[in-house]
Amino acid sequence: MKTRFYPWILVGLLWVVALLNYLDRQVIFSLFPLLQSELSLTAAQLGLLGTAFLWVYGLLSPVSGFLADRFSRSRVILLSVVAWSVVTYLTGHAQNFSELLGARALMGISEAAYLPAALAFIADYHGPRTRSLATGIHQSGLYIGMVLGGLGGGWLGEHYGWRSAFTVLGGVGVGYTAVLTVTMKGTPPARTATGEEVPSFWPSVRELLVLPGFRTLLAVNILGSLAYWMVYTWLPLFLYERYQMSLTGAGFSATFYIQAASVAGILAGGVVADRWAGASSRGRLLTQVIGFGVAGPALFLVGYTGSHAVLVAALLVFGVGKGFYDCNQMPVLCQIARPNLRATGYGIFNFGACIAGGIMAFAAGATKNTLGLAFALQLSACVLAVAAVLLLRLRLPSTAT
Repeated sequence: MKTRFYPWILVGLLWVVALLNYLDRQVIFSLFPLLQSELSLTAAQLGLLGTAFLWVYGLLSPVSGFLADRFSRSRVILLSVVAWSVVTYLTGHAQNFSELLGARALMGISEAAYLPAALAFIADYHGPRTRSLATGIHQSGLYIGMVLGGLGGGWLGEHYGWRSAFTVLGGVGVGYTAVLTVTMKGTPPARTATGEEVPSFWPSVRELLVLPGFRTLLAVNILGSLAYWMVYTWLPLFLYERYQMSLTGAGFSATFYIQAASVAGILAGGVVADRWAGASSRGRLLTQVIGFGVAGPALFLVGYTGSHAVLVAALLVFGVGKGFYDCNQMPVLCQIARPNLRATGYGIFNFGACIAGGIMAFAAGATKNTLGLAFALQLSACVLAVAAVLLLRLRLPSTAT
């Protein structure tokens, strides 16, 4: 592989990992009706399956990010992929709620190490001129993984049972780990040449928390996660019940429109942000403001409308807005954090976002029969509006290396 092309080859290699990452974690939500029927689960127990994953994932994300800052990011990625693939396979063999809950918790442990390491790894190889676009291309793999998890999971569940989806995905993940082992390079020379030392874990956390803007960015990630995990966890069931869709149709509608639009939004947002950042230090941040500014009203419509046409339009707009925000999370962090703290910083973002998202997923399930899922979607839209205001008020230093 030629060195000058490797930064983009790396994005392509990790794009497949990103797809598997979200496919493996998302597929279970499209199988909720089958799990509910076979294992006699309540709505609160279904919500707890999402919460268990998120809370474990979130709790371990700062430590996993720190490991990616302290050691080889490529090795952390490889270990994460093979571990979660094995857990995915084992999920298909769960016999009761306790075993299924345990598998979801193990999934959280194994997947926590990937995203902070991968995004920091991409930032190591891509400078300010291409960072948002490179991040956006990688993130598009997450979106497509959600689509395949919704559509493919629902289809496999209807035709072959819910266990088959986890068995197939686990095998694919283990196989791709072998591909990564022989194709993915280690730490780029530019990172090792900085001479920066990585402090121990708690000093790293303290250094990040006092950086200008970090705590506001953390709060915004938490607010965004409240809305997004509400959608990821409960939108398939909401559409299944409200529009009397089939299991496959609900899984498709809940994922395809949002994620297809998000792919467009994340690529367009990456290009816009990279160009805007060249003219203004707030360019990437303002791109995120636009994303939340359009996603919030669209999500409110999802919970309000009874029209299928309006629903589809709202899901598309919501997806575009989400893409504008997501492609700039790591690039904005790069404006305030030095390279050897970036994976830890993103891990802290994941910690706050996942704990809050898990609470929202569980709370929506627990109050489903009283307040309803439509109300939870509308409340989530209001949360996104608050996040947009916080971002708009934030001032950041000039773009970092």
